[in-house]
Amino acid sequence: MNERKAMIDKSHKVPVTSQCHLLELNRSTVYYQGKEISDEDLELMREIDAIHLKYPFYGSRRIRDWFEDNRGMKVNRKRIQRLMRLMGIEALYPKKRTSQPGKGHTIYPYLLKGLEITHSNHVWATDITYIPMAKGFLYLVAIIDLYSRKTLTWQLSNTLDSTFCVEALEEALRLYGTPEIFNTDQGAQFTSDEFTSVLKQHNIAISMDGKGRWVDNVFVERLWRSLKYEEVYLKAYQNGSEAKIGIRDWFHLYNTERRHQAFKPSKTPDTVYFHGLILKKVA
Repeated sequence: MNERKAMIDKSHKVPVTSQCHLLELNRSTVYYQGKEISDEDLELMREIDAIHLKYPFYGSRRIRDWFEDNRGMKVNRKRIQRLMRLMGIEALYPKKRTSQPGKGHTIYPYLLKGLEITHSNHVWATDITYIPMAKGFLYLVAIIDLYSRKTLTWQLSNTLDSTFCVEALEEALRLYGTPEIFNTDQGAQFTSDEFTSVLKQHNIAISMDGKGRWVDNVFVERLWRSLKYEEVYLKAYQNGSEAKIGIRDWFHLYNTERRHQAFKPSKTPDTVYFHGLILKKVA
């Protein structure tokens, strides 16, 4: 595998994803950085993740105080900040900057203000979350249809590059067609040319959460909460394969079997999504 990995040229015009496919390599192995994280930091990251889900408005100061009050631990605030950056999370509250776009990346206007989402494939949204394992961690990106709350596609990665986000987007477009609007935060993965160019190619209007609009991704945040408390925290995955199987099964349950309380009467996201396609045709 190392010989095939050495053949990957990240500067070549052929995308890394395509090179990996031709060489029968898992893309994540190409981006993997062999920097070991201590068991103590991994445990702290798992706890920070749980605190963030319960108190998403907690920043590094309050998380530091939480450890002191509830664990009797004095944790350096800079250490918490470093781990939160590594996990890709931050406090959700109105502030001047929500997520950091990449240098030179274009920021698009917010298109959802006052918009009534009336049918499936009207608006899609995406976000990234941290997935802890027994040893190490992964990142999960998911694309959801905001009308039905259906999770359309998802991908796991061990790096926060934009490639796995593009893969999830391309799969969603292939399986479900095109939305009218795609909404993201201003994170570097979503402002990258690799990601936005796919949306432009399909004539999809690009919407990005404005400064301080922390509530815009609330539907995805609720999805993460359900996934972690009902699946991830109960399993302690030993490796990426276990994580992939467990998360795949949970998303299937979420989409096809469990009724969503947001709908009256309650229905599964799949039921609402496919009915919403009929409403789109009628309109």
